[in-house]
Amino acid sequence: MASISPTLLRIKDELHRFLPDEAILVACRAAGHRWRHRRFDPVVTLHLFILQILCFNTAMTHLRHLSKMPVKAAAYCKARMRLPLAVLQQLLRSSAEAMRPGGVHQRRTFLVDGTSTITPDMPELQRAFGQPKACRKGCGFPVPKILALLDAVSGMVVEAMGFALYTHEQSKVWLLHPLLAAGDVLVGDRGFCSFVHLAMLQIRGVDGLFRMHQRQIASFRPHRKHRRGRNKKYRKGMPSSRFVQRLGKYDQIVEWTRQHRPRWMSPEQFKALPSTLRVRELRYWLPRKGQRTLCVTIVTTLLDPVQYPKEEIARLYNLRWTAETHFAELKTTLKMRRLKCKTEAGIRKELAVYFLVYNLIHAVMLEAASRQKVEVSRISFIDAARWLLWAQPGEELKELVANPFRPDRHEPRVIKDRQDTYTKMLHPRSVLRKTLLKQAKGA
Repeated sequence: MASISPTLLRIKDELHRFLPDEAILVACRAAGHRWRHRRFDPVVTLHLFILQILCFNTAMTHLRHLSKMPVKAAAYCKARMRLPLAVLQQLLRSSAEAMRPGGVHQRRTFLVDGTSTITPDMPELQRAFGQPKACRKGCGFPVPKILALLDAVSGMVVEAMGFALYTHEQSKVWLLHPLLAAGDVLVGDRGFCSFVHLAMLQIRGVDGLFRMHQRQIASFRPHRKHRRGRNKKYRKGMPSSRFVQRLGKYDQIVEWTRQHRPRWMSPEQFKALPSTLRVRELRYWLPRKGQRTLCVTIVTTLLDPVQYPKEEIARLYNLRWTAETHFAELKTTLKMRRLKCKTEAGIRKELAVYFLVYNLIHAVMLEAASRQKVEVSRISFIDAARWLLWAQPGEELKELVANPFRPDRHEPRVIKDRQDTYTKMLHPRSVLRKTLLKQAKGA
């Protein structure tokens, strides 16, 4: 143990609190993984993988300096390839479950949202994920779309999946439903709002809370008329939902009707859904200093106005915006914006370890928030990562930086530093090299 760096010992100590070595080995056996007793067994490989990501995805050749171990890049790379993806996904769920606090009204509350990243320009990754259509062939990078399920209170990532770029999140969100239990609440943006999604959640006993889709029409006039099917006699702009009960100003219960089957759902699955669904529609406004007032229309299956008043629903939906902060911490602070692996399996493993490291840092933030008597959202993410990286083994957690509470802060989305002044690639390198060669010959 004397040959191991203090940084690696610190990672092992913190990880052992909610993911002991035996839990890692149990997950490997459950996935059918077999290994020989060698230097890079599953436990050591995972610890080195976490150390690499925590150091902002440093190079493999740098690990021998960080870990104080004779790590050869080729051997470590093969060890990562041997580690099954199912093991990393199971450890990710276990880490989030071990550190999850209570939810709203003692109910577990989750956020679902999507983001993207970029990978090396390899043929296998191009086939698996694709690139933006605006980029010419040879001028863009593959862009995986990531769908994540996060704990709304702690910010822990419960599950994350990668898909091709032009995959709608709603066609894959049902893969996350088995991780939800009866009584849970799922919060998301308007991309997840539909009759089909809300009905699938209701069958599982899960409540949904989403911003109303931009194509859905909401009218808060009591006893107003509504469209029935595709009858053209009803004027354009009339809502398709049937009014049921008025709960207050801009707060009502309506009945949605099953209409169109999405392409990703089979006819048998679609027929198994209920023909109607009662939901609650409500609307509120957010005044923003120096900006236009934001009008927000919410659809939810939390129908009880006494247990869930309008103000509570609005506060609960505002948690949805914390997902953007979590993704920014991953992509900007931990450098997940650009991945390094050159195979599809490697990319998925790299993403899983990124989220595992993120949970490890949030575990430190939760402990610091409890000691400092502040909300966990105010604890500095980068300060928690630095403490985890540089503290000595056995060192007690010190007071971390607590960011000031600034609810009315508004900043323009611009940068002052003009460091990136290079011309963007508009043609493949092979074409550009030929152009340069012609210019050199002509000179």
